[in-house]
Amino acid sequence: MDARRPATVAEAGLPGCFITFEGGEGAGKSTQIARLAAWLRAGAAGLSPREVVTTREPGGTPRAERIRAAVLSGAGKPYGPFAEALLFAAARLDHLTTLIRPGLARGAIVLCDRFSDSTRAYQGAAGGLDAETLAALERVVVGATRPDLTLILDLAPEIGLSRARQRDRAASRGPDRFEAEALGFHQRLRAAFLAIAAAEPARCAVIDAQGSPEAVAQAVRATVATRLPHLVGGASDAA
Repeated sequence: MDARRPATVAEAGLPGCFITFEGGEGAGKSTQIARLAAWLRAGAAGLSPREVVTTREPGGTPRAERIRAAVLSGAGKPYGPFAEALLFAAARLDHLTTLIRPGLARGAIVLCDRFSDSTRAYQGAAGGLDAETLAALERVVVGATRPDLTLILDLAPEIGLSRARQRDRAASRGPDRFEAEALGFHQRLRAAFLAIAAAEPARCAVIDAQGSPEAVAQAVRATVATRLPHLVGGASDAA
């Protein structure tokens, strides 16, 4: 293991597997998590089905979901990115303690819609909070529970925001705290996620999210098969 980077779940000795999905608004993370979970639960590539836990951040537990509702309503915005980062950290701590770590300990595959990379991107690169502060917060809250694989769904923000608006209209709701930000904010987000992927290529993989949901799902499965072959029995059966 490279001593300069944090350990992953596997390197830390936990028996489960932790996969996170990242990306900007409207990139399709929820859709792709559901598709990957179904594939793994069905017994990917002929292997025995695995327990798969799907969750999201902020949220995933009752207390974290209450924090999610407050943050996405904009309650933390007047207090600045540091206050929002603290709220996300509080939600993440409960999420890790209550759901993620117990799932990993019993050998489950945990698929999470956003994790600490989103805090780096949203409150850090796009919000202006310094990287050292975020890194310190991450060390305290996340510790050794680092993803084995992070799939970054990359999409031009103009397309992603259009998708998000269509989704919101279908659900008869307005944009949330972050969807309502100006285009420049979302362009900084995209650059931040790509920079994270470039800095940690062993953990991160960038997936082109512009295609159809099935095309993106095939790319996700192929990447999981290549990066984590023990989960799926080899890349050849991933399509």
